[in-house]
Amino acid sequence: MAHGPAKGFTRWLFTTNHKDIGSMYLWFSFTMFFLGGIFALVIRAELFEPGLQIVKPEFFNQMTTMHGLIMVFGAVMPAFVGLANWMIPMMIGAPDMALPRMNNWSFWILPFAFALLTSTFFMAGGAPNFGWTFYAPLSTTYAPDTVTFFIFGVHIIGISSIMGAINIIATILNMRAPGMTLMKMPLFVWTWLITAYLLIAVMPVLAGVVTMMLMDIHFGTSFFDAAGGGDPVLFQHIFWFFGHPEVYIMILPAFGIVSAIIPTFARKPLFGYSSMVYATASIAFLSFIVWAHHMFTVGMPLVAEAAFMYATMLIAIPTGVKVFNWVTTMWKGSMTFETPMLFSIAFVILFTIGGFSGLMLAIAPADFQYHDTYFVVAHFHYVLVPGAIFSITAAVYYWLPKWCGNMYDEALGKTHFWLAFAGLNITFFPMHFSGLAGMPRRIPDYNPLWADWNMISSVGAFLFGAAQLLFLVIVIKTIMGGRKATARVWEGSHGLEWTVPSPAPYHTFTTPPEIK
Repeated sequence: MAHGPAKGFTRWLFTTNHKDIGSMYLWFSFTMFFLGGIFALVIRAELFEPGLQIVKPEFFNQMTTMHGLIMVFGAVMPAFVGLANWMIPMMIGAPDMALPRMNNWSFWILPFAFALLTSTFFMAGGAPNFGWTFYAPLSTTYAPDTVTFFIFGVHIIGISSIMGAINIIATILNMRAPGMTLMKMPLFVWTWLITAYLLIAVMPVLAGVVTMMLMDIHFGTSFFDAAGGGDPVLFQHIFWFFGHPEVYIMILPAFGIVSAIIPTFARKPLFGYSSMVYATASIAFLSFIVWAHHMFTVGMPLVAEAAFMYATMLIAIPTGVKVFNWVTTMWKGSMTFETPMLFSIAFVILFTIGGFSGLMLAIAPADFQYHDTYFVVAHFHYVLVPGAIFSITAAVYYWLPKWCGNMYDEALGKTHFWLAFAGLNITFFPMHFSGLAGMPRRIPDYNPLWADWNMISSVGAFLFGAAQLLFLVIVIKTIMGGRKATARVWEGSHGLEWTVPSPAPYHTFTTPPEIK
């Protein structure tokens, strides 16, 4: 007989239930999102006007470093893993994840990794100050002593990611309900299957590069030290061989989420299911052969610049297929605009803007002009904030009634959307202009020429931050009570997860459902 949850703290500490672990991942990522957001607001407060007002340049560099690291590894990735934990077993008719004890372990090492990272603020030498890409020799020869703790934290995060990815692959390949073939799987499951393979391929590369850093710092090697015969550019090659697929690790599950939400509120099946699967796989493959487009300015041969330029442009084709399919799904549908749909439509529009600026950066001679300016900051925030953050937010609004059994307040949800939408665009759109005018990134002071755009960006950032506080209120208010949700929360929704009651029972499928 299946047991229910244990009581008290031990339930969460020892749980092997995919829903409990999914909830812990989501709350952890929410906490990290606010911490990373506070760091971003320190940056924007300093940049509100020219001159040095609030923080010293050294602390400003620590803020830019920790903001990037925490948002990527602490907010976005754990949120997607939390959604995978909650939804994949429910979507494929599995009783739980394939490796439940490892699931518990992969979560519980994460808080310790980030406690280690953030504790560097209180150590002699201060937190890492070399940017989230931690280029050598800034992160080796000239790094503060706390870089060793940073390296250890990155190793722990990598171990967690690899265990989570193995678990997801094992679950999807071995635990689908009878009759659920690969081409009947929901796209969220497909995108996560492909993402998990990406994680297993590239996290060891990150582990390798931080181990080489450790050797350079403590054991007298010179992998990245030119004085000892090493090459600092080698660091960039290894880092970006991890870092570019990592960007797609943060966006592919978002494609799956939006591919679930848009058909529901358009009340039409997703247009071009198989082309979406092939496009996702194509993007994953191409992500491995474009890493040096981050490095056009290092002095690589012209033939290499051309190769990486064309490979980067090629990614626009499968991405365009996806955008076309989402728009076609909405075309002539019986559309309604509940909060998850608003976030999904904003995702499609704003992610496309980020894609266009990415195409501009793909042009090698143009990149010489844009490189290391705020244009690049605008580009990747238009990809990651509407891409990753908006899709995660849409997923929470979409599935929260299924998780807790209560409906959120629709008026508050729409208020949150419009505040976040306005805040995002006011923050990041002006950065295109300040970047094209030549403003360098990661610098705490700047020419008064760029003052107006920076002031607008800073106002937008605080508006966006306020919107996320409202989101927290909405989530807590929904969990605490409200109008009860039905089993099929959304008219137009389909899939196994909508066949179970709301809230979803602790053990979803004691006998696997038959898929016709």
